[in-house]
Amino acid sequence: MSTPREEQTVRPDSRQAERPGGLNPSALSVTDTARTLTRVGGRPITEAMIERDIEDGAPTNGDGTINVVHYAAWLVRDLAERASANGGGRGD
Repeated sequence: MSTPREEQTVRPDSRQAERPGGLNPSALSVTDTARTLTRVGGRPITEAMIERDIEDGAPTNGDGTINVVHYAAWLVRDLAERASANGGGRGD
């Protein structure tokens, strides 16, 4: 008997198709990154949002995949820089 995970359809552009047993968080496609962040974050993250971040300088691997730890660090730094530029910060 197969599990629900085994029955999922894997898209050809998905890194999961190349790695049995799950996703590789250091090399996710834009599609898998959006899907994963939507699941764990509780709000919709689209491929277009991630692609805009890449255009704005978010890090990618040489093959165009995304390391979610590096991407998350970039997002935190970007948010901190925006807050600083707008006069935000602790104790203000």
